[in-house]
Amino acid sequence: MASISAALLDLKRLDQLASGTTFLHRLDARAKVLATLVFIVCVVSFDRYQISPLIPFLIFPAFLIAVGELPTRYLLGKVALVAPFAIAVGICNPYFDRQLLLQLGALRVTGGWLSFASIVLRTGLTVGAVFTLTALTGFPAICRALQRLGMPRPFALQLMFLYRYLFVLAEEGGRAAKARELRCFGRKGSGLKSYASLLGHLLLRTWQRAERMHMSMLARGFSGTFPEQVKARLRFADVAFLSIWVFLCIALRLSNVTHSVGALFTGLLP
Repeated sequence: MASISAALLDLKRLDQLASGTTFLHRLDARAKVLATLVFIVCVVSFDRYQISPLIPFLIFPAFLIAVGELPTRYLLGKVALVAPFAIAVGICNPYFDRQLLLQLGALRVTGGWLSFASIVLRTGLTVGAVFTLTALTGFPAICRALQRLGMPRPFALQLMFLYRYLFVLAEEGGRAAKARELRCFGRKGSGLKSYASLLGHLLLRTWQRAERMHMSMLARGFSGTFPEQVKARLRFADVAFLSIWVFLCIALRLSNVTHSVGALFTGLLP
């Protein structure tokens, strides 16, 4: 019960962070979404063996976290939750790709280890950028921005409902877990059979509650769209933010800044 409640409160904190008053919070959501999309496309477009060119891209999430006054430890914890999935995807690469690409003394680095490190690094960069964007903007605002950028309205609406349904599922799961704990004595009723029954009841309870919420929305005049504020045009600050980061991401993608800086410090460049 405590873990479910803690996870629910931890998820709601992203929405609370989006209510900040910094310069980045006040920017138009479309500018932040487009800048993040360009950043993600540039990061994932690198070759599987490239690692050093990805390091300068840390400047984008670092800038957003610093200027947006976001909690670094909290966001790093969110990225750490996704890291095991990236590790599971690339953990077999060293066994299948044994081509020697780098040798530092007695240390032999194969292509599998480089591709594995590249997968983990790219996952950390992209997931960190997405969580930072959500903390600065809020998921509902992101869905509205995607809709105004051309995403089909039904798809954007389904994304918004899915995000809200997570809270309903977590709340019902917390109630069901508490009820189960109150009815159990010692180890009685703690087997896999009880968990299977619990999941079935949880699905039914969340389905029924979602239906009640939908009926309430219809009673209040919901017609398939959410009421929006007056559509504002992109301001100069929004265009400047988007232009700077798009230019910087493309420049970092087309040039290996890390290699140039290393060559400069080692005296290879004049």
